[in-house]
Amino acid sequence: MKEDLTQASIEPLLDYFNKLILLNKEEKQLVTERFQPRLYRRRQYVLQEGDICKHFNFVVRGCLRSYITDEKGNTHILQFAAENWWITDIGSFYKTKASKLNIDALEDTMVLQISYDNLTGLYDQAPKFNQIFRVLIENSHVALQNRLLQNISSSAEERYLSFIQAHPHLSNRLPQTQIAAFLGITPEFLSRVRNNQTKKP
Repeated sequence: MKEDLTQASIEPLLDYFNKLILLNKEEKQLVTERFQPRLYRRRQYVLQEGDICKHFNFVVRGCLRSYITDEKGNTHILQFAAENWWITDIGSFYKTKASKLNIDALEDTMVLQISYDNLTGLYDQAPKFNQIFRVLIENSHVALQNRLLQNISSSAEERYLSFIQAHPHLSNRLPQTQIAAFLGITPEFLSRVRNNQTKKP
């Protein structure tokens, strides 16, 4: 039976916002009006390189990834986004410039999307959301900075341990090839790292 997207629950997003700043009834209604549900099937693109990113995406269920493909055809994953995570190309979204990233679905994924016009309208109608999205962007910047520092100062094994500690629900959910592309190592090397971990007392 075809899924009725109009019935997608807004509750996970409202809960997420309420953990940052409590929303009143009118603000909750604004969220319901301005965020639109969308279902992406596995391997379907949310954003393709060269296109302008038109949405902030909140994952209700499923998993997305953002990545680039180099000249040799190798995939380099920048981010995974599973339930209650956000994903977008911030530079392309705010500057309306062509994206260098791809975002696609690793699983059938339900998201709640907001466009640039709807987001700026949300800021105007309820300034509280300006603060909320500032926190989201700050958190994203910190996470990317920490990842960059880790990539240049940590071993592959340390990066793997950090990944499974931060995302234990993804370590057994994602294919080994995807985790390896995120860590910047080959699947074969990741297999050796995992084997070494299982042998430790």
